[in-house]
Amino acid sequence: MPSSATGIPGAQSVARAARLLRLVTAGGAEGVAVSELAGAAELTRPTAHRLLTALRVEGLVDHDERTGRWMPGPELYLMGTVAASRYDITAIARDVVRSLAVRTEESAFLSVRRGDETVCIMREEGSFPIRSFVLSEGVRFPLGVASAGLAILAFLPTHDVDAYLDRHPELPARWGVAHDESRLRARLRETRERGYALNSGLIVEGSFGLGAAVFDRNGHPQWALSITGVQFRFGPERLADLGRTLLAHAHQLTTRIASAR
Repeated sequence: MPSSATGIPGAQSVARAARLLRLVTAGGAEGVAVSELAGAAELTRPTAHRLLTALRVEGLVDHDERTGRWMPGPELYLMGTVAASRYDITAIARDVVRSLAVRTEESAFLSVRRGDETVCIMREEGSFPIRSFVLSEGVRFPLGVASAGLAILAFLPTHDVDAYLDRHPELPARWGVAHDESRLRARLRETRERGYALNSGLIVEGSFGLGAAVFDRNGHPQWALSITGVQFRFGPERLADLGRTLLAHAHQLTTRIASAR
């Protein structure tokens, strides 16, 4: 995620610690090894361990002495309960996500935009027994990669899209040539024309995803509903029906958010 405070003393240390916190929370209750955290955060292992130890003293992360893995700490829970009153829409979204899973029989998700990423905050399983496990609560993807982030990016103002692509030239190297700028821009155009995003196995071969943006009161795409499943479930005829169902649920949630106090 880009920093707008690079000129502030100590900003680099804060950014590194924040990056580790995001990686730890993405790892969930099972925790993450320090070597994995260091690699993902592009830090040396001693630096990552030093920062994690400092975060542990503050209660922001915890450490399992038996496994050596790091996991979210109690202070994150306490902070989250306070922040939830302002940012959490899960209470008004849960039945919408559940309905989407029931109607489509596929796994349904709610993701929120956080800077240059999307974070999955809710998952409901569909009834079809073969499932895709690309997404689960806490998993993050850059905008434009998973279907949720592609849907959000498609409905941002053009200058925001341009600035995002300028900040992230690494997308094709990290996520494959299908994410080079020209191909990504083509998918953004298709998403705007269709109304929903389609990820046709670009993250995991054979795993398809559809995403639709959910807008805040000011008309900004802040969340996304999405469904994922195996490729043979997303044929042309069914795809159109899935898209209509997804858009109807996204519109329903957008309307709820606009009317919520």
